[in-house]
Amino acid sequence: MRLAPAVEAALRDGDPVVALESSVFAQGLPVPRNAEAATRMQEAIAGEGAVPAVTAVVGGCSVAGLAPGELARFLAAEGIGKASARDLAVAMATGRDAATTVAGSLTICRAAGLSVFATGGIGGVHREPAFDESADLLELARTAAIVVCAGAKSVLDLPATVERLETLGVTVIGFRTSEFPGFHFAETGIPVPSRMDDVEGIVDAWTAQRAVGHPSALLVVQPPPPDVALPRHEVEEAIREALAGARSAGVRGAAVTPWLLSALGRATGGRSLETNLSLLEANARLAARIAVHLARGDDS
Repeated sequence: MRLAPAVEAALRDGDPVVALESSVFAQGLPVPRNAEAATRMQEAIAGEGAVPAVTAVVGGCSVAGLAPGELARFLAAEGIGKASARDLAVAMATGRDAATTVAGSLTICRAAGLSVFATGGIGGVHREPAFDESADLLELARTAAIVVCAGAKSVLDLPATVERLETLGVTVIGFRTSEFPGFHFAETGIPVPSRMDDVEGIVDAWTAQRAVGHPSALLVVQPPPPDVALPRHEVEEAIREALAGARSAGVRGAAVTPWLLSALGRATGGRSLETNLSLLEANARLAARIAVHLARGDDS
């Protein structure tokens, strides 16, 4: 494990840190928009007074806080593998570079002692086949961290994903929303168990959860910014057509989600990408506000 100097200093001094995944930059967004996303997220975190820490595996070493040159290499997305939680050990043992997914990043957060993590949308239960389920869910169930997101990716089975979160005992709080958001759209009709309208309440819930020793993450969901949120019916129609296209083309397994997201981008004329970038920035900013308040509470 290697910590960036700024991250190590912040942890030592009790200052706020927000962890970020690297797979969204290396595999989730096209070049050069991935660099824009990385800049917007890190600047949003720094602007709120926290330290950003992009997680990854570099040359076989798990890292919390990529150096600028390392991040540039990951943004180029050449020869960069993808590591979920199960892949970290092999990537480290073989000396590879690997961008971490939500699950992989949470594993590094647990090892490094990072308590706040921001992402776009978590993985979940897939629409087809129904038994295909993201490793993100299990890591959320066994990693004590505050995770800020815009719900689960809209290409997933959202009701089934919320049910699995309940089964796994993951605490879910809607930030200024009473519905579990659908990543690209705000209204899903799926109620969240709890709603809070201020950062203080979220930190109080986190403190209480840690006091009773509950091992799961506290998942904070907020809808995408209203000025870029897409209509639900438009996204759902595009996904239905993309699923039919995937079946016809024989696309299966891990290739399905990138296929669906690419098809969604084409169907919306690129607007889904703008939504993605904006919600990533908004989630990073909220996570930083939470981290700052949490650090102040620890100091008091």
